[in-house]
Amino acid sequence: MSQVFSEETHRNLLARIPHCTGRAISDWLRTVEEGPALRFEEKVSWLRHEHNLAYGHAKAIIHEYDLRRAARKLL
Repeated sequence: MSQVFSEETHRNLLARIPHCTGRAISDWLRTVEEGPALRFEEKVSWLRHEHNLAYGHAKAIIHEYDLRRAARKLL
């Protein structure tokens, strides 16, 4: 079962990802965009296994990707 992070926790995770992974959030979002078309938890698992990310970091990246994708649809 997946954890639900607060908005503050989500922002804190995003802020730490570049330091922990050596890659900017924009790079990770591009990786997700170019990756396989999967459902949320499947994308999280894909990032974890293909890129050796921690669960929280992978989930934060996918959540941010989905938020930005939804925002683009509203424009």
